[in-house]
Amino acid sequence: MNDPVLDVRGLARSFTQGGQTIEVLRGVDLSVRPGEIVALLGPSGSGKSTLLQAVGLLEGGFSGSIRIAGEEATSLDAQGRTVMRRDRLGFVYQFHHLLPDFSAVENVVLPLLVRNASARDAEERAATLLTALGLGHRLTHRPSQLSGGEQQRVAVARALANRPALVLADEPTGNLDEHTADVVLAEFLRLVREEGSAALVATHNERLALKMDRLVRLHEGQLQ
Repeated sequence: MNDPVLDVRGLARSFTQGGQTIEVLRGVDLSVRPGEIVALLGPSGSGKSTLLQAVGLLEGGFSGSIRIAGEEATSLDAQGRTVMRRDRLGFVYQFHHLLPDFSAVENVVLPLLVRNASARDAEERAATLLTALGLGHRLTHRPSQLSGGEQQRVAVARALANRPALVLADEPTGNLDEHTADVVLAEFLRLVREEGSAALVATHNERLALKMDRLVRLHEGQLQ
């Protein structure tokens, strides 16, 4: 059996507020296999975003182990975490965070250039991904010229540009109406599978979560 692309053990995070200690994560254990798409289900405030921030190496202050593609990430220094995020991880958020002055294809090209791809290869890769998401006719449009669903598709293409081992998605359709959310999620799942990546997708929507390979529930900082 293939080793997990993500293996989290004993992950915990707490903070002090008003003289009280609040435990956000309480000993979370979670594995995601290569190519597997896992839904992380839970209500607002359950710790989903905190867990994704930990796995995404975006925050400190956690205890426990986070192994990504077989490498212990918690022991990395700042530069090592940056390289890990660049080479192994892709991110999709509720809000697309596209650069407003860049076209759709330029937004997807940027992470490829950061990884030292040639301009030609980067443009070909970006155009291929966007075309696969039905945006072949919108390559030169800026975010303000795209619908909400189209903007989120560009964000999906950007997340997959560097062929990450693991995509982390935090409420990726939470800012869309139900019909558009269904369409964008279907495109997201299809492309992640075609690219051979794994994904951990945080959502409060059980209907959408049931469309993924496996569902885990986070409640009061613990997986159920």
